[in-house]
Amino acid sequence: MELIKVSAHSRSTAVAGAIAGVIREQQHAVVQAIGASAVNQAIKAIAIARSYLALDGISIVCVPEFVEVDIEGQERTAIKLTVESRRS
Repeated sequence: MELIKVSAHSRSTAVAGAIAGVIREQQHAVVQAIGASAVNQAIKAIAIARSYLALDGISIVCVPEFVEVDIEGQERTAIKLTVESRRS
């Protein structure tokens, strides 16, 4: 499964397009963000992706959770957002 990593500088519309594309192909996507600004961009992207997918009759849900990730030998806490399709 492909992991969509979001940073504070990610464009929410670009991330939304990636999420929508993965949902259309695989019915679920995993988005990961570290830090408040990155999580903000990720949540905005999911909201935008929801509107993109609504045009195709696809409804999505998001399940958030904390995960520990290793970045250059340092353990960090990230937010993992599992996005799944629910056909309308």
